[in-house]
Amino acid sequence: MARTLASKGASVTMACRDIEKADRARMKILGDFPGSEVSTSTLNLADLSSVEEFAKGFPTSGGLDILINNAGVMIPPKSRTKDGFELQFGTNHLGHFALTGHLMPILEGTAGSRVVTVSSIAHNPGVIDFDDLNGDRKRYSKWGFYSQSKIANLTFSLELARRLERSGSGVSAIASHPGYSATDLQRHSLLWRFLNLFLAMPAKRGAEATLYAATEPDATEYPYWGPTGLIEMRGRTGRARINPKALDEGTASRLWEVSEEMTGVRYLSGYSH
Repeated sequence: MARTLASKGASVTMACRDIEKADRARMKILGDFPGSEVSTSTLNLADLSSVEEFAKGFPTSGGLDILINNAGVMIPPKSRTKDGFELQFGTNHLGHFALTGHLMPILEGTAGSRVVTVSSIAHNPGVIDFDDLNGDRKRYSKWGFYSQSKIANLTFSLELARRLERSGSGVSAIASHPGYSATDLQRHSLLWRFLNLFLAMPAKRGAEATLYAATEPDATEYPYWGPTGLIEMRGRTGRARINPKALDEGTASRLWEVSEEMTGVRYLSGYSH
């Protein structure tokens, strides 16, 4: 995504947990596209203090046209964020919820800005268990908590879109998913790394739906974009299927309130019910 945006003349900030890897990626992009504007900044979505620090240091002068919430962790051993949250829910949802809230004033000040949150086909079996968001009360299921985090991503994006519309905001909230793409996301599973060789799309193809959501004029006409082939694992970008659970406004409102409580981040007053 960063490579494509930079190649088209965008000023890109790569916000990454591992700044050394980010700098290597930046230098590769600059080598292929001399003169492109690419910077790196440290951001760990599993640490709310890092999220706040990044947002405070983000320059306000140039505005923010596109925020892509793309950080992700999938099926790791049970572990916690720095703030004590289950790692997948804490990183994939709460980190992005906090980041978007912190950056919303800049987004509001930028005409036609967009927030694109990356979900997954794994949102389909997901259930948000408000009684056990951190996996303290039941046997830990890596896949269960991954799916919970991904349906939370989509639920959040849909709810953010509703609140933005009600407030009369010019900011758009759109979700996307990459199908089944071969990236380092599968590093915790030997089986899925093996399947990457045969079933997955290359990362470049996996980025297409999110880039579409971020840049195409008609992407604001539908809330969720992704590959449209077999069970949405691969194929051309189009309107992705939304599990009805993600459309439940009662669940969405409760997730919003819980996320505010857990992160301590409150959005602009116009976004409240």
